[in-house]
Amino acid sequence: MRTIGAVDVYELSVDLCAGVRDVELVAALDTYLGMLQRDGHIESWRLLRRKLGLGVGPEFKVLIETRDLAQLDAAFHVVSSRDDPVESAHHGVNSLVTNFQASLYRDFPDHHRVTGQERF
Repeated sequence: MRTIGAVDVYELSVDLCAGVRDVELVAALDTYLGMLQRDGHIESWRLLRRKLGLGVGPEFKVLIETRDLAQLDAAFHVVSSRDDPVESAHHGVNSLVTNFQASLYRDFPDHHRVTGQERF
């Protein structure tokens, strides 16, 4: 299924720290990523949880969608400033999670791709 809009997907995988309730993570992500989305630094985000214990790795996945790498880089610039209010919201998420892993994906095939001329 091809989606329209966001091209790059920044995937975060995490587990909850001991004693943290799942709804605390939801609220913290809504504060942090909701702020980034409202300010135009990301296009959208969603939280996924492993179902029925199936799969490997951390239990939760956060998918953050951006138009392109330029928008993602701008979002990183804002977050890495370590300035409030984004720093407090970022810490609000980080303090709840452990086993952090990150990946970066893109929609495929690229919308600008030419087919039939590939040499490999």
